[in-house]
Amino acid sequence: MKWSRLFFIYLLFFGAAVFYKTESSYLLLLTAAQIVYVPITIQMIGNKNGWSAFLAAIPPIASVIILAITSDSSWEYVFAAIYLLFTIAAAIYGIKRILSREFFHIEEFMIDIGLIYLSIGGLWFFAHIGKIETGFSPMITWLTAIHFHYSAFLLPVFCGFLGRVYKPKDYWKASLLILLSPIVLAAGITFSAWIEVASVILYMIGIYSIIHFAFKAPFTHPVQKWLIRISFSSLGITIIFSFLYAIGQVWIDYSLSIEFMLWFHGLFNCVIFALFGVIGWSINLPEENTKERTFPVSAIRGKLLIGDSILPDIMDEKSTDKYKGLVDDMRIYEEHSNQETIAPAILDFYENTLEYRLSAKVEWKSWFQPFAAVYRLFSRITQQINLPLSKKQVEMTGGIYAVNDEIDGRCRPRAWVRKIGDETVFVALYSCHKTNGQAYMNIALPLPWSSMIGILKLNQVGEELELTSQKTEDNSDAGIYLKTKMHLFVLPIEETFRVKDAGNGKLTAQHDMWIFSIPFLTIHYEIEHKSR
Repeated sequence: MKWSRLFFIYLLFFGAAVFYKTESSYLLLLTAAQIVYVPITIQMIGNKNGWSAFLAAIPPIASVIILAITSDSSWEYVFAAIYLLFTIAAAIYGIKRILSREFFHIEEFMIDIGLIYLSIGGLWFFAHIGKIETGFSPMITWLTAIHFHYSAFLLPVFCGFLGRVYKPKDYWKASLLILLSPIVLAAGITFSAWIEVASVILYMIGIYSIIHFAFKAPFTHPVQKWLIRISFSSLGITIIFSFLYAIGQVWIDYSLSIEFMLWFHGLFNCVIFALFGVIGWSINLPEENTKERTFPVSAIRGKLLIGDSILPDIMDEKSTDKYKGLVDDMRIYEEHSNQETIAPAILDFYENTLEYRLSAKVEWKSWFQPFAAVYRLFSRITQQINLPLSKKQVEMTGGIYAVNDEIDGRCRPRAWVRKIGDETVFVALYSCHKTNGQAYMNIALPLPWSSMIGILKLNQVGEELELTSQKTEDNSDAGIYLKTKMHLFVLPIEETFRVKDAGNGKLTAQHDMWIFSIPFLTIHYEIEHKSR
């Protein structure tokens, strides 16, 4: 189905609402977003172009139409709730999108936050229809609902689409201003007119930056180019009146009336910004600049208790392989390191891991220690990633076991079980894979009904070896992921191992971890050959 057909079908729905509306016609500004702009924009985000997407939008659209044409209030809560559930589903979709990819794609993040903000608009719409006491007048409640449909949903999504086409170095700054402004504006309406003025200033800086980017973007379709430029430019006009209105709340009481803002600001945004924008982007929707992950992932997931009790379920009893190391042959990574200059003891450790003794000192960062203490209560039960709170150096013992590759799904997997005393600390399932000639260490740590996946790239640093999940290029598989039965999510976690030869058959290693780029854990390892 073509976008034009869907667009005209939605316009017919909106026409029905307009025909039957007998009073408070300004409410149609929100109805237009709910019946036309929101469903089409969500379908563009999902890149769906068929009857299934159309039918999925029918219940909320029908609910809004019924609310628009009926004067019977007995069912208003039900119909408003249907639309609210629709916006909550959109927010869940936005969260799923965030978790399904890397966090440095700010243009996609804009779209995701727009989807989440839409659910806030759904809540305010429900409050308005249900006449729920919010502390504000019915008019302000409705204006807040419309704000979160246009400024907090359509604007970030359109900015995200623009970022797919053109993303200069300052794009992220303008994007963050546009994302923060709805929250600052809400705080201003609640607490202080001065905060409201500040929010409009943030909007102005962000909007004028986006207008500049729109005129720089290399659009290939001339009609699309001018529709989108006009769409964004219209905000450059309406935001001036928003600023004057906000200033009037501080110095001159109501210098611009709400009625004026409704019919000028509202119609401008509804007809020029939203209508031109939806048509413009639907002409040639830019594709996401993200890639689909195709690397192999372990199919093994844990139960509540993991530890070494998971081994009977995953071990390959028929295998004649007796693994001595985490890697069969480190030459698989020789394209990314000079095997002749890297310390031989490091290569030997990975190929003959069981011939080495391992001791560790765990250092949780001060800010994270309360969270680590709570986490420790659960890790002692699951016996996985079960690190001590003490900085005392402790010896880690354990073994390496063949894992059934039919159960795991990867090439020649093996489990490295590490213990401190009788407590299991780690159960890590090691394998490797190549993508576009780049070799990665592919590690899975079973968790309750899921698995944490570490894809590490190997780099040589002098004679040292670095294994890192940090992504240095867009097409890299490196990263930390969470695998459930149905989905693979990107976690905001990074880790780096740095292994070096300390001489005399000894190695040292440092394992650093970050969450949202903030360091929270460092583990220092001392590794010594058992013959010493």
